[in-house]
Amino acid sequence: MQQINEGSLTIRPSEIRDVRELILLDNMIWTEDTTPGPLMWRSREDYLLHAPPGSQLVALQNGMLCGYVGFGCPSGMESNRHVCEVNIAVDPQFQRQGIGSRLIEAIKQHAADHGIRKLRLRVLSSNEPALAFYRKCGFEEEGRLKEEFYLGGHYVDEVFMSCMLTGGDQNGSHFA
Repeated sequence: MQQINEGSLTIRPSEIRDVRELILLDNMIWTEDTTPGPLMWRSREDYLLHAPPGSQLVALQNGMLCGYVGFGCPSGMESNRHVCEVNIAVDPQFQRQGIGSRLIEAIKQHAADHGIRKLRLRVLSSNEPALAFYRKCGFEEEGRLKEEFYLGGHYVDEVFMSCMLTGGDQNGSHFA
């Protein structure tokens, strides 16, 4: 993917130099309100095993890392290579400024350019702002696991959402 520059916003593939800021962002974003379990990185190396350079598109506002969209194939099966699972995080200071939407548009284009036909994601049913955001970005609910998690004293569904892309080849390809 080529770097995207839109005024003071830059979107580019993640690099090794981004790791510290990406870990800090994960610690800030992934809470009981947004994920069923705590996200804990034991070390920089642990993080890099999970999210190596190039497995995310990062957004920088005036040079400051303010968000990312991670992507990868959901399984190692050849028959599933046309599908990409995504996750997105935007620093609360930068939310509601269009950065998340720009990241989603960037991953849609990047995925379509690599033969991906379907983006998918998972979100907690209690995370109404995220559900509304994903719908605004063209994702539709595909299914849900009822009362999959018990969080904050309540049962919460896990919602599966997807967005179909056009322009990819029939067989898909692997880019993550």
